[in-house]
Amino acid sequence: MRQELQSLPKGLATDVARNLVMVAKLIDEDPEGAYGYSRVALRLASRVAAVREAAGFAAYANEKYSEALAEFRAARRMTGSAELWPVMADCERGLGRPEKALDMAGEPEVQRLDKAGQVEMRLVAAGARRDMGQLDAAIVTLQSPELASNSVQPWTARLRYAYADALLEAGREGEAREWFAKAVEADKDHSTNASDRLAELDGVEFVDAFDEDEDGEEGQDGEEFAAGGRVEASDGEDEDDADDDLDEDEDEVRAAEAAGVDGAEYYDPDDEEYEEETAAAAKPALDQPLFVAPDAGPEAGDKGDESGADKA
Repeated sequence: MRQELQSLPKGLATDVARNLVMVAKLIDEDPEGAYGYSRVALRLASRVAAVREAAGFAAYANEKYSEALAEFRAARRMTGSAELWPVMADCERGLGRPEKALDMAGEPEVQRLDKAGQVEMRLVAAGARRDMGQLDAAIVTLQSPELASNSVQPWTARLRYAYADALLEAGREGEAREWFAKAVEADKDHSTNASDRLAELDGVEFVDAFDEDEDGEEGQDGEEFAAGGRVEASDGEDEDDADDDLDEDEDEVRAAEAAGVDGAEYYDPDDEEYEEETAAAAKPALDQPLFVAPDAGPEAGDKGDESGADKA
């Protein structure tokens, strides 16, 4: 790519390179953003093969298959390379033409591909078979020396995953589980969700972390309400104590009267304090701030088509 950009004026080459870097950086996590940068690069240098190829992959990631196919064809004309042949065939699948994809799988260009390219072409062909409802043929298409090999290559996890997925669709669950497990062993960079598929077959249930958080908040709210209940119970106990004190005072008054002391002249210095305490205890709890449980916020939320292997 650097050699291709050297044909451009220095300032222009720098601008194009920056946009291509952003395409590569964003294409997996933000396909739309990557597509925007690819269009800028395309306007700046549409006669550079690397730019056309990047624009093709950005369009492909956004499921713009017709546009992607046009860019890939342009890049292939400029370079004469067959490297893009598998992804071009997968674009045909995306456009609803699996028969065309199968035709491309039988073209001489496939023999010009390296091992990785040939495996990719096999994945696309198997996906086309599945698109046409030929599930058994898709399984046979994936059966190859690369699938049977014990060595782990960059394509191994995706090939095993596609095979397991086809087996599962065919109702061969036991074999599917075996191959999902093999895919997990080879998937060091987590390019597939084989581990999740395997767990599902084993009956493992996944719990949404957001649900757990909400349950925790409800539990905390309940505890705080319970704490409020304890305060009310304490208030009730204070009232009971006050009633006991009142009974004791009445007993003292009766005892004083029996001793010949005028009840009107009897004075207990604690009476005023008792009245204040009784009034405070009997006062409704409305003066206390009520706890209001916060509303649970809404749960927070790649577009872009996966490669031919994921469709397979």
